[in-house]
Amino acid sequence: QVQLVESGGGLVQPGGSLRLSCTAFGSIYSINAMGWYRQAPGKQRDLVAVITSGGSTNYADSVKGRFTISRDNAKTVYLQMNSLKPEDTAVYYCNADVDAVIARGLNYWGRGTQVTVSS
Repeated sequence: QVQLVESGGGLVQPGGSLRLSCTAFGSIYSINAMGWYRQAPGKQRDLVAVITSGGSTNYADSVKGRFTISRDNAKTVYLQMNSLKPEDTAVYYCNADVDAVIARGLNYWGRGTQVTVSS
């Protein structure tokens, strides 16, 4: 019914930048919030950043001042990642809280995109 399609991951050197994007497709009435989570091998999946439909944002302390989350339309979210560090290496997952035809507050995940920060 709803799919989140991510792009922009890859290999980058420390100090470099990447821009992740995620677009939601499907029978969506509205999107309450979209965000990015990340999961490194052997670690839990943690929140990186989230943005609500009203534009409020929240960031993990580890990325404040380096990452910026934004939306350019109702169904697309971006994560601009600057000054990347090796510890940012993880699979990054897009997440959306969606009001759909069948229900409110449905939570969807993208399949993830790998970000590797290494020399």
